[in-house]
Amino acid sequence: MEASGKRICRQKQVIFFFLLGLFQEGAGEPRRYSVVEETEGNSFVTNLAKDLSLGQREFSRRGVRILSKGNKLHLQLNQETGELLLNEKLDREELCGHTEPCVLRFQVMLESPLEFFQAELQIIDINDHSPEFLDKEMLLKVSESSPSGTTFPLKNAQDMDVGQNNIENYVISPNPYFRVLTRKRSDGRKYPELVLEKALDREEEPELKLTLTAQDGGSPPRTGTAQIHVEVVDVNDNAPEFQQLIYRVQIPEDSPIGFLIVTVSATDVDLGVNGEVSYSLFQASDEISKTFAINPLTGEIRLKEQLDFERVESYEVNIEARDAGSFTGKCVVLIQVTDVNDHAPEVTMSAFTSPISENSPEMVVAVFSVLDLDSGENGKISCSIQEDLPFFLKSSVENFYTLLTERPLDRENTAEYNITITVTDLGTPILKTYLNITVQVSDVNDNSPIFMQASYILLVQENNSPALHIGSVSATDRDSGTNAQITYSLLPTQDSQLHLASLVSINADNGQLFALRALDFEALQAFEFRVGATDQGLPALSSQALVRVVVVDENDNPPLVLYPMQNASAPCTELVPRAAEQGYLVTKVVAVDRDSGQNAWLSYQLLKATEPGLFGVWAHNGEVRTTRLLSERDAARHKLVVLVKDNGEPPLSASVTLHVLLVDGFSQPYLPLPEVAPERAQGDSLTVYLVIALASVSSLFLFSVLVFVAVRLCRRRRAAPLGVCSVPEGHFSGHLVDVRGTGTLSQSYQYEVCLTGGSGTSEFKFLKPILPTFQDHSLGSEM
Repeated sequence: MEASGKRICRQKQVIFFFLLGLFQEGAGEPRRYSVVEETEGNSFVTNLAKDLSLGQREFSRRGVRILSKGNKLHLQLNQETGELLLNEKLDREELCGHTEPCVLRFQVMLESPLEFFQAELQIIDINDHSPEFLDKEMLLKVSESSPSGTTFPLKNAQDMDVGQNNIENYVISPNPYFRVLTRKRSDGRKYPELVLEKALDREEEPELKLTLTAQDGGSPPRTGTAQIHVEVVDVNDNAPEFQQLIYRVQIPEDSPIGFLIVTVSATDVDLGVNGEVSYSLFQASDEISKTFAINPLTGEIRLKEQLDFERVESYEVNIEARDAGSFTGKCVVLIQVTDVNDHAPEVTMSAFTSPISENSPEMVVAVFSVLDLDSGENGKISCSIQEDLPFFLKSSVENFYTLLTERPLDRENTAEYNITITVTDLGTPILKTYLNITVQVSDVNDNSPIFMQASYILLVQENNSPALHIGSVSATDRDSGTNAQITYSLLPTQDSQLHLASLVSINADNGQLFALRALDFEALQAFEFRVGATDQGLPALSSQALVRVVVVDENDNPPLVLYPMQNASAPCTELVPRAAEQGYLVTKVVAVDRDSGQNAWLSYQLLKATEPGLFGVWAHNGEVRTTRLLSERDAARHKLVVLVKDNGEPPLSASVTLHVLLVDGFSQPYLPLPEVAPERAQGDSLTVYLVIALASVSSLFLFSVLVFVAVRLCRRRRAAPLGVCSVPEGHFSGHLVDVRGTGTLSQSYQYEVCLTGGSGTSEFKFLKPILPTFQDHSLGSEM
């Protein structure tokens, strides 16, 4: 912090001495240096070390700096060599303008010890600017009467350079009329002055174009040019002359007031005021003066009063043209009045009827008369109307016509007719008079309402909210007014079981249909009825349309499992032999869905199993099959939960529980016996015989018991329902289960099952299969 304080103190000391040096500026003789403008930056100006008589080490030790009064420092100091260099390229005109000499002042400060030196850098001008005229084109007006020797000062050119590089003289392009002199103002600037050497004649040469050149005194010299447009001013020395001495014109007698008859034109070769010509009637009579008028500037002769061929057939009008002086010119205009057909026919309406009723026979629409004030052919007339209209004209008494209908009119095709009655004379030119009338056709109720569609199909989602807008019917009537006002209604239905009034209603004004109660697709999938549209005419006309309402199904019914039955008195148990092959059909889950379409598409899924991986369910048909071979290690009882799901949105589902019992002897007589190795049978034949005898005795005993029990049970409960029966504990009961060839089962078979009731486990006590006759099928394929 001590070093920082010393640095701040030293900076303040430097600023103080710098300000002191500025106040003492000019006390000593400044050192002067010069450099030519446009010298490139980093160019050498001087060696300050030599100028200050300082060695290199002392120069560096004393801390020499360059200071400038301005905000911008144009010089830089090389501290190592002591050379003073230009910081950038200098433009004398930008720094000093026209000031001469151009001097930039700066100070040289030596910090240790503090010492100041005043210095000046003079920027020497070079000829880098050409003379330039502010006005590239000059207009000089010279009267053709100006005498020789007349002078005309011109605007000078400007040159940003100074001294001898500034403008030196002016030169004019060669011409026989003018020369140029170079004059000098009090401030030293030079300007050009034109001198007229030969008198001008505007009619011979009305203008001159000269080139004025300004040259500076540089080496090489630069120039700038400007164009001088010399306009020769006219004097009045010529009389006006008409293009024609006699003008002949014809004018129709019906020409309106202000009609342009003819335009006379005279020219004067003089210019300006001397060439301006004014026109007037010359020695005109009272008749001509009140009938015709001439524009003094344009020479237009116009009609002031209506002409009449029968009174005056021709006029002779004298015209005078005068310039600004005393010179005049004259011409004659001969005007011939021609007779024309100047009266158009007149039409007067005597009677007119509108509107007229449609479907009416021929009737009179209008009666009118025509008149033409002209005579001869100009007074003869003819009348007509458009050809594409159901009307015609009939001539009655002299100059009277009647407009009649040609056939009965139909308002629905055309409600209004715009008729133009054209009255034409036979004069030249032909004159026509047009009379436009509008005939309206009144309506008669002759059109029935027409529905936009002969039949409508409306889709309604079931379970809709009451009073729901389900659609609209629309009819149009080509009539108008009350004849086109339509009322909608529901027509009685032929179906006595369809209570239409409780299902839908209709808005009598706009035909909107509403469902009065919620619809159920499962109860009513579609129904039809008719709606009527009646207009308000007399007599009233009506029409009807068929409306079919289709109820769109909604997924509002879950699947219903038909087999196995879940509400039976005892659960259904499926028997599967342990020798069953992979893919053995255990059973088939049968389910239905009251919905329709994709809402009734069912898929099956094994949701839960006692032993996962042993059984599988086919997703599309509900068949439950084994997925692998059974083994002795598999449990005897299995509980399967199958999920049945529909394809609605959102999907609904139901589940069913299956009980599967694995048995050993259920299908042993019909399963292929395992082959006994020949060598073993031959080695111990006595053992085989003993086993066969024991098995025969046991089978005979078991068969006798089964037959006895089966006969007893069947007698007691012949009317037992299909399924698995259950009896109180300690007693046995049996029945036959008949599985027909449904689903994927290819054959029918029966088997008898007896369970112990009330035990909760429903253990099998014995069974007796009763199989049908098979033809080359294994048990696996049959089941």
